[in-house]
Amino acid sequence: MKVAVNNFVRRQTQDSGKTYSKSLSFDFFAKHAEQKMNRNDFINGYRDGVRIVNLDQDYVEKVFCPYVKITSDIKLIAKQVIRRVGEDPYIQVRALNGTPLTAGSVQLILYRHDVLAENNENTTNAEWELISINALPEGVDKMPIGPITMMRNQLNLNGGTQASYTSEEWADSVQFWQKYAAIEPSNI
Repeated sequence: MKVAVNNFVRRQTQDSGKTYSKSLSFDFFAKHAEQKMNRNDFINGYRDGVRIVNLDQDYVEKVFCPYVKITSDIKLIAKQVIRRVGEDPYIQVRALNGTPLTAGSVQLILYRHDVLAENNENTTNAEWELISINALPEGVDKMPIGPITMMRNQLNLNGGTQASYTSEEWADSVQFWQKYAAIEPSNI
């Protein structure tokens, strides 16, 4: 099975406020995911056609984790942003200070070609495409999908991939994102 790099993941750079790596390329992550999926070393995601591959621990320290733990000392900023043309804007909350946490693990998020094709979001002809690289802070075993992404998915809005979530999944997401925020890239 072939895993390619979807253009959406390419936004994850040093200036994005998202997980990124200075030394590991997007092609490296896709190839790593492909090798692990060919060994059936993956977790099924939130719907059929979505898989999660855990990056080997040897590489985790090469990935930047953009999150800080929210405390009373953390200053937050909210701004209206748009992920890409054609999507509705949303309110993004970022930390203006704090020290980014160390990544304890990294998850590679893969979508199957037909799932991406539902909204014309496939950017290759490969069976699977890498769409996100997610660093999890040390001590965090599971990072829920963000509530904005869940909303897009459940309401089948532009930029969403049709899904339905339980009330517990919604509550877990809101609770997690009340404790962590990505740091504003200009403040690193």
